[in-house]
This record gives sequence, C-alpha cells and structure tokens, in this order.
Amino acid sequence: MNTRTIKHFLALADTLHFGRASEECNISISALSRNIRQLEEEVGVALFNRDNRMVALTLEGEKFLAYAREASSQWNLIRHELTDNSDQLHGEISLYCSVTASYSFLFDLLNRFRIAHPGIEIKLHTGDPEHAVSRILDGKEDITIAAKPANVAHGLVFKHITVSPLLFIAPAEQHVPNVPTHPPTTAKQWANVPMILSEGGVSRNRVDTWFRKLDITPTIYAQVTGNEAIVSMVSLGFGIGVVPKIVLDNSPLVDRIKVLDVQPELEPYDIGLFTLKKSLKNPMVNAFWSLMSEENKQS
Repeated sequence: MNTRTIKHFLALADTLHFGRASEECNISISALSRNIRQLEEEVGVALFNRDNRMVALTLEGEKFLAYAREASSQWNLIRHELTDNSDQLHGEISLYCSVTASYSFLFDLLNRFRIAHPGIEIKLHTGDPEHAVSRILDGKEDITIAAKPANVAHGLVFKHITVSPLLFIAPAEQHVPNVPTHPPTTAKQWANVPMILSEGGVSRNRVDTWFRKLDITPTIYAQVTGNEAIVSMVSLGFGIGVVPKIVLDNSPLVDRIKVLDVQPELEPYDIGLFTLKKSLKNPMVNAFWSLMSEENKQS
C-alpha cells in the first residue's frame, strides 16, 4: 500500500463515481479500477460494492475510510516536517462552503491567502451549508465556513467571521391568495401560510423553535436543499421562506422578493470557520486559521 493508492481510494470514496474520481486523480478509469482492486486484495476485503449503475462503500470500506483519511493527513504532516526546511509552506488543504459563502467571504480570503502562502493549494468544494459541519466531523474537509449551531460538537473549534440576520421573505407580488406579501398577524393566519424551508440545519432548527414558541403548527409547502432554492421558490409565489441576509445580498432574484418585518425576530446567523482542534496542528490549516485571526484584528 502506498500514499498514491490511498489518494485514489479517498477520491472514489468521496465521489462514489469512477469517472469523477479518475479525473480528480488524473489517471484513467481502468488504472483507477485496477488500483482499487489491488488495494482490496492487499487488505483482504471488498471496500466497494459496484455495478454498472452505482458505487457504494461496504461496511469494511467505511472503516477503512477513517483510517485512510487519518493516514493521508499524517503523511502530509510528516512529509512537511522532514523535507521542508524553508519558511514557505507547501501542500494542500480542503475547504467547504455554500455558494453564497464563496461569493461573500472567500474571494478576499483566498486572495490574501494566495499572496501569503503561494505554495499551498486549496481544494474548494461547495454545497448545502447544512452539511458543512458534518463534513468536518467525517474528515472529508479540513475547514468549512458555516453558521454556528446552538451546540458545537466536541473536538470542533469555531472562529467568528460575521453575523447575518435570518429573515422571513415573501414574493414581491401576490400570485395566489394564501401566500401574502405582508406578515400574517395571527397564529391562525401563520398556520395557513405555505412555508418553504430548509430540510435541516441551523436555519430549520431556529424556524421550528420560533413556531413552537408561538404554538403554531406551520403548513410546510416544500423542504429544500440550499438557501438559493428557497429564494427562487418564494420569488415564484409558492410560499413564504426563511433565509440569511447574506443570501439576499448575493441573489439575482432580490427584486422579486420582499423582506417581512416579523416579530419576534429569529436569532441571527453567527458565521465563521470550523475545523477540528487536532487539525490546527497541521501547519497549512493553521496558516489559514491564523489569516482569519489577522483579519479580525484589522477589522
């Protein structure tokens, strides 16, 4: 077993797709498949179930995944310690955030990071912010940008970037009678309004708490992945939604929705960086973390 084989295994485990994994590793699909078979022969078990339609980790593959991520991380650390005698860091770290966060924060951060540490490559993954923290806990990413939940999991550390209000939004123009363009004034009215909410995560937890405190059982029209999808559905008149203000600040549909003055207000988002405490021992992760510390001091 060698580090290249570990890298190939991790790429396939993350994508569960031979084509995308082979592109990420810059090898052919046949070479990737051959390397995975050789790895399975070496460990003595099947790590993936695969057929013509799907690829999935076996139970043994899930266990091996935890080992492979730790081994890859430790290899990068020791290689840096043994071979790099200069002040310049070299290597790779992975970063996950929503598309909105990439617009709002990353341009400036990555621009300054590239100037300070040109030898570090950042692999950027974007997706639903609901999954940001779990991707850190699962070892899929080194750093994520996300809203701070009520309880931060053990072993995680958080660094504040900014605060964003969590807003109720409605269509700018009324398309159907039961979707108002003004805030409902009674619990009965709120209960009859179609709501478009996130499937889970910080936003959904706060909305659910808000409704419970007012003893309202909301009508859920749709549960969607991603705040941008909520803005889109609200702009079409399907219901009232809840999104952080930073999403509206970057949305091309902002003129088609209106922010509702709803009381009591929802608890705002505390947005920042997450990483595992042990990952700060990685000099490249620590370099990115420290850059954010410098930014906070300047502001």
